[in-house]
Amino acid sequence: MHSLVLLALVGLGAQLVDGSLGMAYGVTSTTLLLMIGTNPAAASATVHLAEIGTTFASGASHWRFGNVDWRVVVRIGVPGAVGAFVGATFLSWLSTEIAGPLMSVLLLGLGLYVLFRFTFRGLRTDRVGQPLRRRFLTPLGLVAGFMDATGGGGWGPVGTPAILASGRLEPRKVIGSIDTSEFFVAVAASLGFFVGLGTAGIEASWAIALLIGGLIAAPIAAWIVRWVPPRVLGSAVGGLIVLTNTRTLLGTGLVSLGVVGAAVVHGVVVVAWAGAIVYSVRAHRRETAGETPAPDDTSSLEPVG
Repeated sequence: MHSLVLLALVGLGAQLVDGSLGMAYGVTSTTLLLMIGTNPAAASATVHLAEIGTTFASGASHWRFGNVDWRVVVRIGVPGAVGAFVGATFLSWLSTEIAGPLMSVLLLGLGLYVLFRFTFRGLRTDRVGQPLRRRFLTPLGLVAGFMDATGGGGWGPVGTPAILASGRLEPRKVIGSIDTSEFFVAVAASLGFFVGLGTAGIEASWAIALLIGGLIAAPIAAWIVRWVPPRVLGSAVGGLIVLTNTRTLLGTGLVSLGVVGAAVVHGVVVVAWAGAIVYSVRAHRRETAGETPAPDDTSSLEPVG
């Protein structure tokens, strides 16, 4: 019972972040399941099963608050579903010995990307209103969907920064559209895992606990998305993902540093994480006060797509 309550709280916190930032529900939840010894494929399958409900609720909430661009949802969601199905069947085929470290490496890479992307580059808003083309969204959806299924998360970390970096859609609609389109990805990934795994290793009670927490948080996150600075939240989430997956990789035995070496690595990660948050807060305040232009205000770049 204690573990189910913990999972529900994790689902609540992860969905608050995901609904506010457009990423991190799957990465955060899967990381926790891996830490307690869950089979990598089963962990991703459990999380995606819960995400069918949380993404539906999140999409409905974002739609209610006007945060969704339905053209973007369709153009990225359909190829995302294809990529997720392929990724799920691929992960189901891998052995646990290979899949565990592989998933942690993918999650670590996604965490580093989120951390650096939001800490040092912030958001660009110089091209809001220009259309996002299918030739940009289709390959993005395929890659993000595949990464999401194989890494237990990745739809948001890959899709959200890419669309934000284009500068063509205001941040709240990027987040709302990514969260809404993730419903297609969650359904396709779940089908892929059922084809590859059946129900072996999938804990229905864990999925329900994650779902309950996510359902509570979804409407709250859709409301606060207009108020929480994505840059600061991105640094916080990225650092958390890096820390937890660094710990997981050190525990696999692939890297042998000893107790002292592992403690030093953890300390360096924590200090860097804290520094990134402080930097993001200060950069956000400068941008808000109008003291400096946004780092991504590069209007001379060629259009995306």
